[in-house]
Amino acid sequence: MFKLLMRIPVPWVFVLTYLIGAGLERIWPFHLAAHTEIAGAILFAAGAVVAGVSLTIFYRRRTTTVPGQRSAALVTWGPYRWTRNPMYVGLTLAYLGEAGLQRHVWPVILLPLTIVYLNWVVVPVEEARLTEVFGDDYAAYRARVRRWI
Repeated sequence: MFKLLMRIPVPWVFVLTYLIGAGLERIWPFHLAAHTEIAGAILFAAGAVVAGVSLTIFYRRRTTTVPGQRSAALVTWGPYRWTRNPMYVGLTLAYLGEAGLQRHVWPVILLPLTIVYLNWVVVPVEEARLTEVFGDDYAAYRARVRRWI
């Protein structure tokens, strides 16, 4: 089953989780308090910038964004100085921002499922592959930079 899940690009896992939450929101409305739109916009924008910058760095280094594929470069600068997974952090912030913009609660309730999937399925596959490809350099990077934030 995990192999099937790994075929779904990570951004789509976030989108699908959010859509399920939005569907639940229509069935059982459970809205956030008013005035969450400004915080939501800020979170969404911050997440989009973090994910976009991180993705751009990967494209410029001509390395893969697909979990488990062989990476061409070990990226340790930019947002990768603070977190080993800035694309996932950015997607999480944008997800929370969208929930704030829409005043949705169900997507926020479901978000931990996506985080658990990333943390226990996707990231271990990525880390095993990076260890295989970059060895001691990746081990040193892991020792000084946290997985999330």
